[in-house]
Amino acid sequence: MPFNDEKQCVGEDQPSDSDSARFSESMASLSDHECSRQSFTSDSSSKSSSPASTSPPRIVTFDEFMAATRNLTNLTLAHEIAVNENFQLRQDALPENSLVGRVKHIVHQAFWDILESELSAEPPEYEHAIRLFEEIRETLLSFLTPGGNRLRNQICEVLDTDLIRQQAEHNAVDIQGLANYVISTMGKLCAPVRDDDIRELKATSNIVEVLRQIFHVLDLMKMDMANFTIRSIRPHLQRQLVEYERSKFQEILEETPSALDETTKWIEESVNEELLSLSETALTPGAESSSKPSLSPTLVLNNSYLKLLQWDYQKKELPETLVTDEARLQELTEKLNQLKIIACLSLITNNMVGAITEGVPELANRLKRISAVLLEGMNKETFNMKETLNSVGVQTCVEVNKSLTDRGLPTLNAEVQANLVGQFSSIEEQDHPIRTLIDKRIQQYMKSLLCLPSPQKCLPPMPGGLAVIQQELEALGSQYASIVNLNKQVYGPFYANIFRKLLFSEEAEGKGLASPPSS
Repeated sequence: MPFNDEKQCVGEDQPSDSDSARFSESMASLSDHECSRQSFTSDSSSKSSSPASTSPPRIVTFDEFMAATRNLTNLTLAHEIAVNENFQLRQDALPENSLVGRVKHIVHQAFWDILESELSAEPPEYEHAIRLFEEIRETLLSFLTPGGNRLRNQICEVLDTDLIRQQAEHNAVDIQGLANYVISTMGKLCAPVRDDDIRELKATSNIVEVLRQIFHVLDLMKMDMANFTIRSIRPHLQRQLVEYERSKFQEILEETPSALDETTKWIEESVNEELLSLSETALTPGAESSSKPSLSPTLVLNNSYLKLLQWDYQKKELPETLVTDEARLQELTEKLNQLKIIACLSLITNNMVGAITEGVPELANRLKRISAVLLEGMNKETFNMKETLNSVGVQTCVEVNKSLTDRGLPTLNAEVQANLVGQFSSIEEQDHPIRTLIDKRIQQYMKSLLCLPSPQKCLPPMPGGLAVIQQELEALGSQYASIVNLNKQVYGPFYANIFRKLLFSEEAEGKGLASPPSS
């Protein structure tokens, strides 16, 4: 239909967990206890397109760039379909009263007004209507399966535009009859969810409005068909996801040799941190000088993944191997930041008035819900953290006093209330001791998750001070571990190759890249 340019967008819903929790074979070949030169110089499935290659940079042509872009789009779409059970396409609704929306409405309305005037003229003008039926015919044919030859022939026969033009020349074309046939055919092809729309079409008497609504319902049917196809291919994609993503990324790497630059920096940072830690341990008095420190690739990679939980997604570029999970990781990080603050507030409350609230679990749950509601959106730039924490403190005092009154106990005095509110407000500081403690324990829990062979079946014990957020943290941790373990399987060969180049290339040895950086 003319001017019919509705966009499609991806439905962002809760991500589903991956069933995979095994490391890829290439990463598994990197020993955690002995990183010999021989193990790091074996062939990798990432071929010669090494991220740390010493060959001169190759100029990428426009065609190669576009090919890499298409591969990345396909990879991202396939990944989203496979890991997100709630993934679906939907029509993108323009903001109400937006300029684009108003212009679009005016243009569409002008088209239908012209059509109405043409059909009402004496004699009627049918050319625009014939073009609409031609487009309707092609859309209906696109819904047919390869075996639907009978219906295909019937549609082509009834909506034969050459025949309709001949009828129009003699003013013998039956527009209403053609519309009725289209509606009847749509009723045979549509999903049950569109039955009400078909009934409304049949009850509409104005021919121009009928044609207008036909195109609207056809657009909905297109979306239904696309989402049905997505559901159909999801099981196949899930079975083939690791090999598919790895091969697609290899194609991207061949087209764009710099496609692992950010990933290399991401891993190199953790490599240098670990080497510095090993060096400091070796220099510690009493350490065994005979034992040669060994670097664990698995530990380094896990530490790299942990950095994603504190990543600044607005300012820092994500490693290329994680772009397909960027939205999930960002949402996960934002939820984790909120849980950190809730745990901090709970710990302060317990330290200051724990003896008063002990044995009243409904109060603790109510305080937790209040904190969660007030902290909603805390990751937005416009969010005033200090003001919100002050509000949480005031509301906490109100709830505690109400609970004390209900039990016939004296309420908190003004000094205790002011102290509690002040303690809450101080949590805004990033280096606050309680905030640092909670963050360290959450990192410890997440790190333990990454060391488990199957986090979905067995979760590590919850560190102290996190009981108030245990349920949420376990669910969030399982999602995080699933993302990490699938990523390890897909990109393990590429990570292994980066480790080889960083630790054992001639340049790294000559420049001391594998040595701890000077402070």
